[in-house]
Amino acid sequence: MSQHKLIGYHQGQGFIYELSAVSKLLFFLIVSILAMVTYDTRLIVLIALFSLSLFKLSGIRYKDISFVLVFITIFALLNASMVYIFAPRYGVELYGAETILWSGLGNYSPTSQQLFYLFNLLMKYFCTVPLAIVFLMTTHPSQFASSLNQIGLSYKVAYAVSLTMRYIPDIQEEFYTIRMSQEARGLELSKKGKLMDRIRGNLALVIPLIFSSLERIDTISTAMELRRFGKNKKRTWYTHQPMQSKDYLVLSVLGLLVLVTVGLFALNGGRFYNPWK
Repeated sequence: MSQHKLIGYHQGQGFIYELSAVSKLLFFLIVSILAMVTYDTRLIVLIALFSLSLFKLSGIRYKDISFVLVFITIFALLNASMVYIFAPRYGVELYGAETILWSGLGNYSPTSQQLFYLFNLLMKYFCTVPLAIVFLMTTHPSQFASSLNQIGLSYKVAYAVSLTMRYIPDIQEEFYTIRMSQEARGLELSKKGKLMDRIRGNLALVIPLIFSSLERIDTISTAMELRRFGKNKKRTWYTHQPMQSKDYLVLSVLGLLVLVTVGLFALNGGRFYNPWK
């Protein structure tokens, strides 16, 4: 496997790899929803620490996902910056208090309430991103498809998702192979070259690759139609993995998190935890 692979299934061993795709999918989806809905800092920090612990337990190497982490970090900081620029007093209105940390900037004077809100906003990325990476990189595409089908999604859609997850790493590999061959011919596309030259050079590679990928999709669709794919209402899955005791343990932890979230909603009288109240 190429070291340039951005993200995709990696074979491995351990507790997370042995879990059923159904339990992993449900845990990822529901915990992500809980993290997005709540603004209770205590719960968000708990979920973030738990997500980072699962990432550490999975044994995924940072260099395999370094590009994704850099991209998400830039996006998260940009999101927080836009919130501060366009709504610099949203935290003050939200928490009903104002503690100015540095005066003299008018509406843009930083307050404890605004920074507290932005902290909660950024922590949500620590809740969801590690879970998404762990799920995608420890779940075989066929098991992922079967899990989607088990929770009620049409097997046709599930199979399309499986093909997509299988095909994305192949596109990544082909892109880097083409790029290295172009660099061998003298076209500088590495960090040594100028930024605009690198952008133009990579775009010149990506656009033909996209069109060739569309042709492959048409070929695969035709082949599946010739094999009468979709004729029956149901289908079996070769990689179907039955639920085990460890899967029910994961679902129990998930149920506990749901109960804690509901309890905090009742305690706070809403989604937000207000330390100034």
